[in-house]
Amino acid sequence: MNLPSEDPVLSPHTGWTRAHWEAVADELLAAVRPFASPSGSLVRLPGPASGSGEWSDDLEGYARTFLLAAFRAAHAEPEHAERILAPYATGLAAGTDPRSPERWPRPGELRQARVEAASVALALHETRALLWDRLPDAVRENTVRWLAELGGVEVPANNWVWFRAVVAAFLRSVDAPHAAADIAHAVEVTDTWYRGGGWYTDGGTSRFDHYNGWAMHLYPLWYCRISGDHEPLDRYRDRLATFLEDAVHLVGGDGAPLFQGRSLTYRFAAAAPFLTGALFDATPLPPGLTRRAASGMLRYFLDRGATEENGLLSLGWHRRFELIRQNYSGPASPYWASKGFLGLLLPPDHPVWTATEEPLPVERGDFTRAIAAPGWLVSGTAADGVVRVVNHGTPRTPSGRDPFYARLAYTTHTAPELGPPDPAADFRLDGDARAGEAAPDNQVAPADAPAARAGLELLALDGRVAVSHHEAVTVASAVRGPWEVRVVWPDEPAPGRRLVIGGHALAADRPPAEPSPGVVRRADGLTSALLVLHPPAEPPPAHRAEHTNPFGAHSATPWHEAPAEGPLAVAIFLGTTDSTALPPAPRYDTTTGEVTWPDGSRDDAAAAVDPGGRGA
Repeated sequence: MNLPSEDPVLSPHTGWTRAHWEAVADELLAAVRPFASPSGSLVRLPGPASGSGEWSDDLEGYARTFLLAAFRAAHAEPEHAERILAPYATGLAAGTDPRSPERWPRPGELRQARVEAASVALALHETRALLWDRLPDAVRENTVRWLAELGGVEVPANNWVWFRAVVAAFLRSVDAPHAAADIAHAVEVTDTWYRGGGWYTDGGTSRFDHYNGWAMHLYPLWYCRISGDHEPLDRYRDRLATFLEDAVHLVGGDGAPLFQGRSLTYRFAAAAPFLTGALFDATPLPPGLTRRAASGMLRYFLDRGATEENGLLSLGWHRRFELIRQNYSGPASPYWASKGFLGLLLPPDHPVWTATEEPLPVERGDFTRAIAAPGWLVSGTAADGVVRVVNHGTPRTPSGRDPFYARLAYTTHTAPELGPPDPAADFRLDGDARAGEAAPDNQVAPADAPAARAGLELLALDGRVAVSHHEAVTVASAVRGPWEVRVVWPDEPAPGRRLVIGGHALAADRPPAEPSPGVVRRADGLTSALLVLHPPAEPPPAHRAEHTNPFGAHSATPWHEAPAEGPLAVAIFLGTTDSTALPPAPRYDTTTGEVTWPDGSRDDAAAAVDPGGRGA
């Protein structure tokens, strides 16, 4: 990309300014134009079709890049804004004309169109004076007719309810017939999904992931922005402000968001809640910290190959990685990354753009943070910028077989093994066929039934200790710095049964080295290790795989297999080392259940399991 010079004074952490965001937006928009239909209504990007089909994907190409164009045009020079929006104006005319050969699928005839309608409505609202008010009456009438078809139509009981509500709000704002019940329903059910501490579930399930920020907080506030409805505004603002106190602790020192949850190919859409907080005066974060988090995410992905030679965003994490695809993922799906650009709605003289960048929490010092709603215990280390989440409360599905949710730990610097695809997996519209069940990474599971955390139940989350139960085991995690001590108690002895306990999967373009049993190390020093604390044993050679990890073609996972007799205790390490030696390791006392850290401090991993503790 052709980017402006960096500004190390204003942006000492990323070097990037608003000018970089504008330049990236311009290049992303320019890259999709060769793939647009003659009218611009359909944008057919190269790649495998989603489960909804090519016609749906083509609409997605229009709607999601229209959102980016709307944000970019907001404070652009008038002539530049007109150039950006011109193909979207002609595309709107053709897409909503039922007689056009380039018409869009209607929301009533294709489910995915119900999603994209919300992006169209948001973009139209943000370009009201620049585009909507200048459209011929016939185009406005066709657009209203197309959007109105969403009124009262069936949607899943999750963030989709807001697609109907946002569309209804836009229709109301242009004095068009609208489904007021869609708005009332979204407001009502969203309040029932709120779990406190700034966190929503997505539809009352146990799904906690990035949708909390780029959907559940974003759309309710945008509904208020479009409709002028101030009744729910204060509570939505308060919830987002509270959420951001946690969210800023989930950003790695290299700018990486946490690799966890579905739809990760949206990449820097993870910046949306930070910038939404600034736009709605709903953030506790200083402006310089907001920009540090958002610019860090944008640069993180672009520096690691998110755009291909043709300038298009690929379907993947860093570079193209097909195993991250889900049934609803098409070639244009990555362009919901456009949500990350909503900060361009802030004027150039806003403090988010003019304040000096401030360091992230993980750059200020080591921390441990418990997040109650998802059942996460978070640790960050300033020396390497790694943020780790020990997951004791988010399985997503009752079977506990989804690698994007059911692993025991996730980080900003590693990812679960995601392949090969499981042809027997449920691959519905909201499904995931990347089971990755053969890999031991961050698992505590029977050796003959890997990857399952069925019946996951959070038992305790306090200080530096978290405890949960799944299948027939209780697992406690105590964290400090780069270490996690993981203690496992089988419910009852099972002769002949064996358990697999895995550490973090480390991936790179070259195979990670294995300097000693239980230790794997990349060329850049990032090291993953598993040390057996009790009963004493040597871990086997690392589990190795190829082309199953979005962080690199070669991956290696330290792991341990032992009889299902408790307690079993291991020390899990993820951090940077400057040699083959690990830093001093923690110890576990099987009699007291205490973990002793290298600095002499202690945590009781057993007391939280039951009042009597669970020693040897």
